[in-house]
Amino acid sequence: MPLRALLRPLLAICALGCTPRPVTDIPSESTGVRVVSWNIRHGAGLDDRLDLPRTAAVLRALAPDVVGLQEVDQGVRRSGGVPQADSLGRLLGMASAFGAFMPYQGGEYGLAILSRHPIVRTHVIRLPDGNEPRVALLADVALPGADTISVVNVHFDWVANDTLRHAQALTLTRVLDTLARPYVLLGDFNDEPGSRTLALFSSRAAEARKPAADRFTFSSSDPTKEIDFIFAAPASAWRVGAARVMHEPMASDHRPVVAVLRRVR
Repeated sequence: MPLRALLRPLLAICALGCTPRPVTDIPSESTGVRVVSWNIRHGAGLDDRLDLPRTAAVLRALAPDVVGLQEVDQGVRRSGGVPQADSLGRLLGMASAFGAFMPYQGGEYGLAILSRHPIVRTHVIRLPDGNEPRVALLADVALPGADTISVVNVHFDWVANDTLRHAQALTLTRVLDTLARPYVLLGDFNDEPGSRTLALFSSRAAEARKPAADRFTFSSSDPTKEIDFIFAAPASAWRVGAARVMHEPMASDHRPVVAVLRRVR
């Protein structure tokens, strides 16, 4: 029997259930923080299958230190009443924090931060309402070597008119400008380079820039927009490497973004 025929059953099994291989083409450093931002669509893929272990498998392959997740359910009926931030934290062996936008289907809907390092404080920053209520989630993360950073996760308003989105961004910048610690800002900004919303953050922070030929993060099946970003501030406190947009066409409608940020002391 030809070798290809012998291998066909094994390849079929792997296509259905093998864990993604770890991403190794983004260098990690002992003093670096490997950061991921991903809108997970409450664990529901483009096949409309709710599969939180699949979400966890994608994240595990990225080997993150810190993750910002958007569209996260906490005890919501549509996702089986599961506290998704806590569940993903357990699946990945990471600490977790959740920030609620609003009540939804018997639970709450919002944002999450996961961290391989201890989360020592969390704070929900209320933003002006858009088409839905919105918050930013801040978590102080204790890195090795007695260094603590703030991680700020956002998901701004999505409609074409940017009035509400820009108001949310302005409110957040007033908080960011008061932070005493170096911070990482990441999330689904729902706006593109050149917009006045992105300009607010580009003027304050260093962006982990994506390759021009592969910068689109939405949609995952037909990427045409760059709306998910990773920033670090102040720029003098970080050496910011290039970001990568990871090919993941099924687990969510967004593609994950990953970057390594190195602290400069």
